[in-house]
Amino acid sequence: MAHAHESTIAGGPGHDQPGGGHQNDNVDVRAIFTFCLGLLVTAILVNGMIWLLFQYFASRESMRLSREYPLAAGQETRVPPEPRLQTNPRGDLQELRAHEDTVLGTYGWVDKSTGVVRIPIDAALKLTLQRGLPARSGPGDAQK
Repeated sequence: MAHAHESTIAGGPGHDQPGGGHQNDNVDVRAIFTFCLGLLVTAILVNGMIWLLFQYFASRESMRLSREYPLAAGQETRVPPEPRLQTNPRGDLQELRAHEDTVLGTYGWVDKSTGVVRIPIDAALKLTLQRGLPARSGPGDAQK
């Protein structure tokens, strides 16, 4: 039984390998290293060529745009018209509320030539309570 098992093992008496039961061929490490190094150099060269190609396309496109659209050359420094996006919305809101409080709480001229003034809200409420609300005289008032 042991004899039958030996014939199935690699290198046993049933196989054509000379000199025992193991393989004597070694892997050529130098060839594998050379191949990997060549692959790495090729990858670096291909990436460099692609980068140069993209640089060429970008410069060609910018030249085409400046030739085709001469006004586009100054567009980089142009800012959009007002109103622009707020950089500090909370601060802007606080400034707006402070300005509104100042306008609504102080006396001042609205139109000096026509004599229109503004008064604080509290003073306006007191005057309205003293004088009463204005009433219209209309066709319903005449019949009563």
